[in-house]
Formats: sequence, structure tokens, C-alpha cells
Amino acid sequence: MAAPKKGRGPSAQSKPGRSLVLILIAIVAMTGGMFLAGHTTPRLGIDLAGGTSITLKAKADQGSAINKANMDTAVDIMNRRVNGLGVSEAEVQTQGDDHIIVNIPKGTNSKEAQQQVGTTAKLYFRPVLASEPSGGATPDPSPSTSSGASGSPSPAASPSGDQKATSPSDAPSPNASATSQGRAVSDALKADATPSPTASASAKSSGAPASPSPTPSADADTAKLQAQYAALDCTKPAERAKVGQAGKPGEPTVACGQIDKVWYKYVLGPAAVDGTEVKKAQAVFDTQGASGWQVQMTFTSSGAKKFADITGELAQNQQPQNEFGIVLDGDVVSSPYVQQAITGGQAEISGRFTQEEAQSLANMLSYGALPLSFQEETVTTVTAALGGEQLKAGLLAGAIGLVLVVIYLVAYYRGLSLVAMASLLVSAILTYVIMSLLGPAIGFALNLPAVCGAIVAIGITADSFIVYFERIRDEIREGRTLRPAVERAWPRARRTILVSDFVSFLAAAVLFIVTVGKVQGFAFTLGLTTVLDVVVVFFFTKPLMTLLARRRFFADGHKWSGLDPRSLGAKPPLRRTRRPSGPATGPVDPKGA
Repeated sequence: MAAPKKGRGPSAQSKPGRSLVLILIAIVAMTGGMFLAGHTTPRLGIDLAGGTSITLKAKADQGSAINKANMDTAVDIMNRRVNGLGVSEAEVQTQGDDHIIVNIPKGTNSKEAQQQVGTTAKLYFRPVLASEPSGGATPDPSPSTSSGASGSPSPAASPSGDQKATSPSDAPSPNASATSQGRAVSDALKADATPSPTASASAKSSGAPASPSPTPSADADTAKLQAQYAALDCTKPAERAKVGQAGKPGEPTVACGQIDKVWYKYVLGPAAVDGTEVKKAQAVFDTQGASGWQVQMTFTSSGAKKFADITGELAQNQQPQNEFGIVLDGDVVSSPYVQQAITGGQAEISGRFTQEEAQSLANMLSYGALPLSFQEETVTTVTAALGGEQLKAGLLAGAIGLVLVVIYLVAYYRGLSLVAMASLLVSAILTYVIMSLLGPAIGFALNLPAVCGAIVAIGITADSFIVYFERIRDEIREGRTLRPAVERAWPRARRTILVSDFVSFLAAAVLFIVTVGKVQGFAFTLGLTTVLDVVVVFFFTKPLMTLLARRRFFADGHKWSGLDPRSLGAKPPLRRTRRPSGPATGPVDPKGA
């Protein structure tokens, strides 16, 4: 008698209940996590839930032309900026030669994304000459956590990895009066008009013209700037918008910034470093010290030299003249102070940052420098009415397709259709729960193409069951009973299912990589459901078939089980024949006697 093949003995699937328990525990755990997190429904994309559509028009800057290369660069930066906030399915695309359309779906960070998309001017590092609260506001002396981007009134800037930088809590808060440091605004501007050798080198390296010795014209400009600073009220949005559009990189200017919900007004020197010279910025948590969340910056080679020059000069002054303002679209988003020259091209900004504040500042530093300026033309709210109608039509089509699949399974496979429908139900539950969890986790948003991908997955999942069922029926046609047929059919069906699902997943992965926008939603959903198909077939369908093969209804081939040997045209049952164990008996050959 031939030895039984490996993997097909009675103990190979002696514990199918273990797999069923595992997948049941996984479903219960993920469903519980979904309810505990409070996200019981998937996030919807802009075409289903509505959102905001922003139209921006490009304006040529000095030395920058409106061309395809600059527009493509701007689209890439804006796309990274909004998606850096975790806003998925946001669409950024050009329209015509000089317009960019930004579609932001409703979500946790959609409002912040809209604000950051609107801040489209270039990013600059400028020395702070003077600052004070605006509109008669009084800063809060308590060390409360800042709600603005700067983290604290005076976050510290230090070389990356330097643990000896003064804590922001040790630093004095911004002046209640610009003259409290013993230096009036006019004196600060006049001193800035006569640069030190370090400042001259910084201005030369940044491309800005070095300020000449004071002249009557310079005195007039100083008086004008001083008047603007005295009259500026940063609590008024109209005045903030006005100063945001003014100011050239090579000249002093006034600006506004919000710290701890208090608006401050600033006098800033000429731009020392351009935002394009920030190679990389990221928010990190200091696990070795008490700094908490901080922002680490890496400059280009030219930016490193400029930053070393300006920080070396600022470190010699007292607050606020030892601060530099990070200015985006005329707003001071952060104003860290400097204690020493920062060389080497790496620096970190530490303060009382929350994770969101640190990430927001890092996004501005990484993606804030655009090759062009943009004017916000229209901001419209997109309703989900049209998408809702399309969603209803898509769900209706999916329901019709599902009903047709079920009718086919019942008519052709009869009792086996219960296994297929139970597997489809488990797959649907897993898909829904995972999509609900992926919304807050990675910002996944369900749009119409993603719904289409889920509908297509019904056919892929049903195909896997059909492959396995047909393999079992082939074994029964060969004359085998159900229990060995289930085990012998599995290795052949498994190979076919894995190859088919691999091809589907590969197509989804390629589609996800080479496409953008809503098509990625289709590819992602298709890939996710393909992976879940493998999980369900291996951990639910196969163990369930092993258990059902032990039930008389299926094992005896009831005519409604879908496994009736007679209706399948089965051969007579296979029987094993044994060789005689003793010597052969029969007539004796006379010659051999």
C-alpha cells in the first residue's frame, strides 16, 4: 500500500475551528476599536461629503515667469502641503496656463489646509528689529501652551543636537513696549541702515543689496516705516492683509504674527535667508530631553552659510534683536531667539509646541516656498448633492450585481451557496471596518471610484469561492467522498486563487502608483479587497468547508447540498485493494513437486 502524501492526512485539518476563532476575534477587536475611536463610518471624499474648492491665479514675481515648469512645481508643493496635514483625496491641478484648482474634502484638518493653501507667498527668514502686542493687547504671563505656530512667545533656535540651548521658559516674553529694551524703533531702524560686516556678508550672500549709510532718503523711509508701525493694528484682518502684500525681500518691513491668541506687530529687517534654501524640515519629539516637540531644519549649502551669518549677528544682541522671524505671506509664523551662531546647515526650533503646531510649522518650512505668487480668486463650497445621487446609483448597481451573484450561487451550488454568502458577508464586514479605521489613521477618504473598486471586488471574491468549489466537485467526480475531496482540492485551488489575486493586486498597485487623484481611490480599494479575499478564503472559507464535510447533509451528498455524486456524474467509489500477505495458494505444478 502506498504511503499517504504529506499534508493530506486526517490531522492536516484536524483543528479548523482555530482559524474560524482567529478571524472572529480579529473582527470583534477591530469593530470594538472602531466604536471606541468614535469613527463608525468611513470618511467621505469631496464628491460624496462636499468640501471646499479654491481657485488661485498665478502672478509673475521678479525673476519668475509663468510657465509650465513653475506651475507644475507649484502644484507639487501645494499637493504635498495639504496632504502633509493628513488630508487625503485633496486634488491640486492646473487649469489653463495660470490657474490652479485646489479641492479639499471635509475633514479634521480641511480648514487648516485651506489656510495653508492660501498662504502662497514666498518664505523668508528676517531679523526682528522690534515687536510689541498690537491693539492694546496684553500678553498672558502664564506659561500656557501656544495655539499659534510659534509654540511660545520666544521659541529657541539652536544647532541640531545641541542640548544646552536655553529653554523657552527661561526667555523673557515679547516686549510690552518696543522701547523697553532701551532701544526705540527709530534707533533700531537707523542702526539697521548701517550694517555690521557680518550683516553685509549676509546681505551679499542672500542677493539683497547692502544698506548704505544713512541718507536723507533713508531717514524719510525710516520715518515712513516708523509711522506704519505705530499705526498698525494687527487685530484687524484688513490691515493684516495690507501688510501681507507689502514689503520687498531686500528692504525692512512691518508684519503681524499671532502668539498665544495675541496679535503682535513686528519691524523686520531685510530677508537674510530665502525659504527655497530650506532643504528639509520635520517635526520630531525629543525623547532624551525636556524640549518635547521640536522642528528640525536642514539647509542647502548656500542657505547654511547665510543662516550662520545672520544667527552669528543676532546672537550678539538682546531680545528682541536676537530673534529672527519666519515670515510666510507677510505673517510671522514663528520668531525664535538665537544664543549662538548656528553653523553646519542644521538647526532646531524648540518651544512649547504641541504635535500639531510642530507639524504645521514643519510643513510651512518644507512646502512654503513657491516659485510664483498666487492670488485667491474664488473659494466655493461644494455640496454633496450630485455625488449623493451618483452614490445611490452606484450602490443600486452594486446591489443588483450582488443579488444576481447570489441567485447564480443558489441555483448552481445550492447548499454550497451558504458558504459563499457567509464568506462574502465576512469580507464585507472586514472591508467596512478597515475603511472606517483608515480614515483617522492615514486620512483615507471614500469617493465614488473607491466605491466602484469595492463593487468590482464582489466578483473577485466570488471567483475565489467558485474555483475552490469546482475543484471539490472534480474530486467527487473522480469517485472520492467529500472529506478527502475537500483536502485534495485545496492545494490546487489555493495555487489558482493566489495567482489570480496576485495579478489583481499587482494591477491595483501599478494603477495606484502611476495615477493621481480619485483614480488612486479605486486602486487602493481594489488592492485592499484583494488582500482581504486571500485572508477570508484561507481563514474562513477553507476551515468552514472542512467542518461542513463532517456533516451528513454534505458528506452524504444530499441533492440540495450541491455535492450530489449522481448529479455530478461521479464514477464508482474508489476502493483500495490489498495484496495477499501470505504465500500464494492453488494447484501445485507437478514438475516442481
